[in-house]
Amino acid sequence: MEPRIINRRDLEFVLYEMLDVENLCWRDRYKEHSRETFDAVLETAYQIAVEKFAPHNRKADEHEPKFENGRVSMIPEVAEALRAFIDAGFLSAAFDESLGGMQLPVTVAQAAFALFNGANVSTTAYSFLTIANANLLAAFGSDEQKRLYLPNLLAGRFFGTMCLSEPQAGSSLSDIVTRAEPQADGTYRLFGQKMWISCGEHELSENIVHLVLAKIKGAPPGVKGISLFVVPKVLVNADGSLGERNDVSLAGLNHKMGYRGTTNCVLNFGEKDGAIGTLVGEPHKGLSYMFHMMNEARVGVGLGAVMLGYSGYLHSLAYARDRAQGRPVIAKDPTRPQIKLVEHPDVRRMLLAQKAYVEGGFALCMYAARLVDEERTADNDRARRGAHLLLEVLTPIVKAWPSQWCLEANNLAIQVHGGYGYTREYPVEQLYRDNRLNPIHEGTNGIQALDLLGRKVGMDDGMAIQRLAMEIDLTAREARNCESAELKHYGEELTNAFADVMEVVRNVLCATDKGHSEIALSNAHAFLELTGHVVVAWLWLKQALIAVKRVGDATGTDKDFYQGKLHACTYFFRWELPKTKHWHQLLDAMDPTCLEMQDAWF
Repeated sequence: MEPRIINRRDLEFVLYEMLDVENLCWRDRYKEHSRETFDAVLETAYQIAVEKFAPHNRKADEHEPKFENGRVSMIPEVAEALRAFIDAGFLSAAFDESLGGMQLPVTVAQAAFALFNGANVSTTAYSFLTIANANLLAAFGSDEQKRLYLPNLLAGRFFGTMCLSEPQAGSSLSDIVTRAEPQADGTYRLFGQKMWISCGEHELSENIVHLVLAKIKGAPPGVKGISLFVVPKVLVNADGSLGERNDVSLAGLNHKMGYRGTTNCVLNFGEKDGAIGTLVGEPHKGLSYMFHMMNEARVGVGLGAVMLGYSGYLHSLAYARDRAQGRPVIAKDPTRPQIKLVEHPDVRRMLLAQKAYVEGGFALCMYAARLVDEERTADNDRARRGAHLLLEVLTPIVKAWPSQWCLEANNLAIQVHGGYGYTREYPVEQLYRDNRLNPIHEGTNGIQALDLLGRKVGMDDGMAIQRLAMEIDLTAREARNCESAELKHYGEELTNAFADVMEVVRNVLCATDKGHSEIALSNAHAFLELTGHVVVAWLWLKQALIAVKRVGDATGTDKDFYQGKLHACTYFFRWELPKTKHWHQLLDAMDPTCLEMQDAWF
């Protein structure tokens, strides 16, 4: 079946019309780039995604990796696809030229990665984690760690992982028990077991660099006692050559409902004399370092969720345009020819909802990537600081909103297909299964909600949420001053909806100050829903303000594209944004229903 990854006109719209990535070429870091180089990168990514990643997406699902005779085996197409990815330079795309990278804007690199995610999310995971691993070492590794590992990671000789969770701890990292014992030579020996380690064992590379959270003897209790270690699968000698196998072993593979082509491992560290590792940074600061990788991974999870939803949307749209079934409700004559599914209003409802979710989610993820470029390369400290604050408050939303609502898009894609939707003859059932993992990946959505309400809205005396308020207000004022009466109205609605968000923030901060944090945070998920929907409404209004200026002069398919943007914005403001009123009511009342429920009553 033909790969359906993304509407490339939408990709161009978000990059060049909404985010103006061409403007980045005026900055020193990106001065060697232009619209032409960006387009060439995206075209190369698309071709590799279509030719190397998409063809084995179903096969990797049906023939998941196996643990046999102490080794992991998988279909050969995975290695072939990753080699094409590496050879084209995508593993190091956003890294410095001095490290062999293309020094691309993060926004463009993320757009390219989106294409690979849309084609085959489970194969893409190996490269995604390796890039995040390399970014952490580039930021916090010692000179020796960078010398030994960074060039090999970026060349694809080594792949990388992150090892946080443990069987008894789950998401509660304060309860990890993996220990690190200091040695006379400055290394450490690690003992413990790590769970749910994506890409934790394979033979796709010469080595695997594990970044492992552990506690040094005598460390403070809880998360304040966690340190971070580099623990390679195969030891690396001082001259860069590979030595003997480290004391890291695969205890077993977890068998998931989706992402089946990605190994998900239980790893034992120190079955013999201890796995040899080196400390990253200072002792007991490991979790703060790991958040660098975790936040990158959270944005990556959001983007992966968008692209799975996007692919499902495009498949269901094509099916609805091709499948003839039923007749209009006002046509009673059974001899009349059947009409296409897309002509039924309820099918249009489901397609329009999908479009609103996936295109809104894509704009959200790309906006977050643009903030990374601002944080790194903006002209002054104030702009860089502002981008950092905005990215901090948006990160839990970028992870959680797409992994809920683009999963709902996959659900609707199945519904559009009818009975065929849940059969394996059509791709939408796999896309749903793959996407169902994302509300759990990199911290459950409930954890993201607690992070947003319990930490991010109050950080720096509320400066992060105030920065978001400023950006939303700019768009709302632009809408209120535009010629479109409809967009004027949406500008007012957006202002009112964000006022609800800020009211909840003030109430929660006040309740927390008075010692009532449990009731204040008990409905954090509703706050994530409220804020996420308001943020996506904001980004839909930003898109609509561009479309309304250009639709008049547009012709043909371009005119249809802009009309589609305007109508999807209308859908979001009429059908989706009103949901926030209910969430606001629950939060404003500090509804105790969930908190007061007792175990014995279930």
